[in-house]
Amino acid sequence: MIGAIRVAARDRARLAEVIATASRFGLDVLLARLGLDPARRDPDALPFDLPARTRQAMEALGPVWVKLGQILATRSDLLPPEWIAELEHLHSAAPRLRFEQLREQVEAALGEPPETAFVRFGAEPLAAASIAQVHRAALADGTEVVLKIRRPGIRPIMEADLRLLTQFAAMVEATNAEARRYGAARMVRELSRDILEELDFTNEGRNADRLREDFAREPRVVVPAIHWRHSSETLLVMDYIEGVPPRNAAVLQQAGIDPAAIAATGADIVLDMMLINGRFHGDPHPGNLLCLPGDRIAMLDMGLIGHVSPRRREEVIAFTQAIMNSDSTLLAETMKQWSQTDDIAPARFEAVADRLIVRHGGGTLRLAAILADIFPILREERIVLQPDLLLLFKALITIDGVLSGIQPDFDLSTALRRAASRIVEARLAPERWGKRAAALALELDRLGDDLPRLIRATTRKLESEQAAVSTAGIEAAIRLGAGWIAGALAVSGIAIAVAMHLG
Repeated sequence: MIGAIRVAARDRARLAEVIATASRFGLDVLLARLGLDPARRDPDALPFDLPARTRQAMEALGPVWVKLGQILATRSDLLPPEWIAELEHLHSAAPRLRFEQLREQVEAALGEPPETAFVRFGAEPLAAASIAQVHRAALADGTEVVLKIRRPGIRPIMEADLRLLTQFAAMVEATNAEARRYGAARMVRELSRDILEELDFTNEGRNADRLREDFAREPRVVVPAIHWRHSSETLLVMDYIEGVPPRNAAVLQQAGIDPAAIAATGADIVLDMMLINGRFHGDPHPGNLLCLPGDRIAMLDMGLIGHVSPRRREEVIAFTQAIMNSDSTLLAETMKQWSQTDDIAPARFEAVADRLIVRHGGGTLRLAAILADIFPILREERIVLQPDLLLLFKALITIDGVLSGIQPDFDLSTALRRAASRIVEARLAPERWGKRAAALALELDRLGDDLPRLIRATTRKLESEQAAVSTAGIEAAIRLGAGWIAGALAVSGIAIAVAMHLG
């Protein structure tokens, strides 16, 4: 079926590269099983090291395929443990380019050579990945900064890969019921959206600004400032931050940093992001976090940001409360809300909840262990989670592993109890209720404008129907209507007054 893929002439060369790479790593069998290759090899004879071969092929194919693999690594509800473990090893490292290979693009972005835009510029890269390369510099006022430079020519290749993946997903869904059930095409659409946003570095800069604003009153959190004068779609200039990655407790202690304090701070930050702010760092691994003197934490690389709706925040709170209080009824109801399939009998959610409560209820809240148990059960019960939950869970599992690594007795339930008062305080904040009151006032004001028209329409309908309505019934209806009008006007007045009081 590969030959049946209709691709533009510009994508044919890339398609040939993809097929050649798949064959080089022995993935013909996998393509045959997906119905994407007419190979004569037996599609049931899967090699034992197929997950490793797939991971290697994805790394060879570049950033789009690496990102796809990283997304699949979060889908423990779809893939067995050996696949998840292998895909979690995916990395986007790439050979370092000589700066002269980047110079033309950097000068176009800056409007001048970096040697004149900065008082100091390092031609030797600090790090390199598949999408970007990082260099160090200093501004005229002495501020130390880093330049994140997009690799030249990377965008056309990634766009071609996304077009090919879109067609692959459509073909697999056309021939495979399971692919349709799990939403392969939708997954690729979301991948395309995320990658195209990540290619534009101004999105990462805005994410950093938003996170910094979210934690403006939290001195324990540091988000590097973005220098917009020098930044663009292909170049991001931000403060350079020096610190210690949260990988080893002994190394932190040698730097004068308390691992226990860092674990507590990290838990508070993540819970505030997810349950209060509704915006969180999507990949909080040790390479994207730095520990600073004063037991502070800096967040780096804000290219991947997740969002949590108010409703989802309530569900996450309900989920943790259900586990901590051994409430299987609440847990089953929450998981039912999280399923993207509507044909699952309630008894199956109850069975999943009962099994989880038996294993984890009432004890220390170890999210990584809980979620590790959930996903095999979901696969067994053929329950598919809604996509937005996957990034949320991935971030929770990642940060739980990071914090447990530097503080072995770390317990998220303690952090959740601390977060309870902050959640209540955020819900009662004047700025939150001010916005709601203003919206309510506008809605009621519009209702007030419509009331005369609604009353006239209702009166005409009553007259035209010639209904046998008793005088007492009409009087009761009038009283009821008058009560509603009076109530609406009173509530409207109160809402307007509250809105004006709150500014």
